[in-house]
This record gives sequence, C-alpha cells and structure tokens, in this order.
Amino acid sequence: KSLFFSGLTAMEKKLAEYKCNTNEAIQLKLVRFPEDLEDDNTTFNPEYSHQVFGDDEVAFGYKGLKILLYYIAGNLSTLFRIDYTSKVNEKFDCVEADDVESKIREIIPPGFCTNTDDFVSLLEKEVNFKPFGMLLHTYSVHNEEAGEDITYQIYKADMTCPGFREYHERLQTFLMWFIETASFIDVDDERWNYFLVFEKYNKDGATLFATVGYMTVYNYYVYPDKTRPRVSQMLILPPFQGEGHGAQLLETVHRYYMSSPTVLDITAEDPSENYVKLRDFVLVKLCQDLLCFSPVKLMQGFSQEMVTEAQQKLKINKQHTRRVYEILRLRATNMGDAEQSRSYRLDVKRRLIGPYKKKQRELAKMRRCLRPEEMTNQLNQIDLNLQREQLEESFQQLVSDYRRVLERLAQA
Repeated sequence: KSLFFSGLTAMEKKLAEYKCNTNEAIQLKLVRFPEDLEDDNTTFNPEYSHQVFGDDEVAFGYKGLKILLYYIAGNLSTLFRIDYTSKVNEKFDCVEADDVESKIREIIPPGFCTNTDDFVSLLEKEVNFKPFGMLLHTYSVHNEEAGEDITYQIYKADMTCPGFREYHERLQTFLMWFIETASFIDVDDERWNYFLVFEKYNKDGATLFATVGYMTVYNYYVYPDKTRPRVSQMLILPPFQGEGHGAQLLETVHRYYMSSPTVLDITAEDPSENYVKLRDFVLVKLCQDLLCFSPVKLMQGFSQEMVTEAQQKLKINKQHTRRVYEILRLRATNMGDAEQSRSYRLDVKRRLIGPYKKKQRELAKMRRCLRPEEMTNQLNQIDLNLQREQLEESFQQLVSDYRRVLERLAQA
C-alpha cells in the first residue's frame, strides 16, 4: 500500500512540474522596431487568462511554456508562436498535454504570422498604416524618458472604414487579457461607435502611428427621437497606462456627443471601480465651471437645476451628476468646521441610505407575513447597528475616493 502511494506522489510530483501559470506564459508585445523582439522591457503579461484557460489560469503538459503574441504597434498584425523546453508524452506519461494552440486560435483572427522573418517583413510595411476614421482630438504628453512631448490623436471610426473590421478583430483580443468579464461585440450592429487613441512616433524620418487604446460605445434608442450612448468597453494598453489617456479619451467622447442634439445622456455598462474613478475625474473637470455648481449653490444642496444643466450642456445623467455634486461640495466644505462637516455627512448619507431603506421596507413586508413571536425586536436592533456601521464605512470610503479625484484635479 505504502509503495503504491509513494509511486503516486512521485507521479504527481512529476506531473506538477508540467503545470504553467498562463498569465506568466503569455508574453505580449507591441513592436515598433525589429530590436523590440529581443528586448524584454517591451514585453508585458495579461492580468487575466481565465476566459481562455479556465479559472485556475493553468496550462498543463509543458515545461517552460511561452505563448508569444506579438503585435505590430500600429495595425496590430500578429505573430503567434508557442515555445517550451519539454512536453509530456502520451506514450510514456499516459497523459495528454492541453491543446494550447487551438485555445489561442479561438480568440485571435486567422492570418497571423508563425515565424519571426514574416513578421519583420510586415514591420517594414508599417509606414503605410494610417489611423481609421475622423480625427476628433490631438493632445501631447511630456515624456520624461524621451525628454520630449509626445503627440497623441483620438479618432472616431466605424465599420465602413476600409480595413477597420479586420483591425478591430485583432484589437479586441486584448480585452480577454485585461478585462475580467470581456466579451466580443456584434460588429454588424450599426449602432456601435468606436473611438481610438494613437501615438505619433518617428522611424527613419517618417511619422508612424501606434495603437494606444480604444473605447466602444453603443447607441441605445430612447423614445421618441433620442439616443443614450452607453460605454461598453474601454482599454488603454498596459504600456500606456497611467499617462492620462483614459481621461483624454472619455472627455473627447463626451465632447463628441455634447454637440449632438439627439443625445440624451451618456451611461456605462457594468463599470469597473477604476472606470468610476476615471469618470468622476472627467465629469467633475467638465462640470466645475457650470454656474449651478458655484460654492453658494453647492451649499444649498443637490438641485434639479444641476441635473438639467449637466444633462443639457454636458450629456451627464442624473446619477453621475449627483456624484459630481458631492465631490464639488466636498471641495467647497471646510471639514474642520463641525457644522459644515455634519451637514455634508448627512447629505451624503441620506443618499447612501436609500438602498437600505428599500431593504427595510421589503423586510417589513415579510414580517407582516410572519407571527410576531418569530420576529423579535432584538433582530431589528442588530440590523440597525450593523446598518449604521456599514453606512459610516461606505461614507468614509467615498470621501477618500472623492479626495483622490480632487487631488488629481488640482494637478490637472
């Protein structure tokens, strides 16, 4: 018996060596120059790979597995190759290695390169690549490393742009690695808008364009003659994160829709925490100069005037306007003053307690159906104390988020 078990563990140990974390195995690159291929500094890894490799994010059957997905910086032509030092063998190990290649092939469009030479020769043609669609906004960011200002441009594209459909297929593969619940969209639905960010860079005296990130927005119909654009996906590629491109993109998209009389307001589908922080910053920046948000009016409380003005002028919906109000009111409030601070706290908590009150009403309904002795007063008491704690916690968290937005605003 003991022999059998020790045999099993030896086998298990051996097989354990053939497990690879797919977030580490997948190596991504955005390539501008041939030397980028050998430069480890240009490599980045996924944050997620569970949608392709399962919740464990593991590939079985290989030692030293490397899944190379290299993209040409502009048009995103792809090199896909798998390297490993050894692989389990069905004959000897009686187990089969995962079919890593077909899993990747499911999400990347056909027509990729499988060897470096083909990829490098495509790189030479990159000088012909131009951004798709209509230029909306140009801005520059000072780059410390390069010691110069780098120029970026934001374009609005659609499926009628020649080559855009194929380009978008390559671009959307990044969603799988960086958005936890990503899914591909139906590009044949004409209500999608696409907004793209590019960097201008020089290569041998020519100006080239590199893909930085993008956003997809779906135009929902609102009766009788309006639309409500809803942000669906937004991704700034990792090499460009933390440089302010997300804020530039979101502000540009707002400004684009602001000029349209048929747009009601802009919403977002299932926004992540990071997106909410970004949106807070952009919307507060847009709203801070509106008359309805003057310090005097902020101190009088949230008003219909704020809702109307933010919606009509800036296409901001009521829920988001309320957050903008709370952030700007925090800036106008002296939190060291007991009276001002108490007034602010009550104002925000009154909004936060809404969902609790709803739950309370539902509980009350349930209680009417139960016999009095089944529901004791004690239960209500516990519930209320817990509620107060949770409320205070939510409030403190919110204020610290709001302060970060205000700090970023002060630096902008």
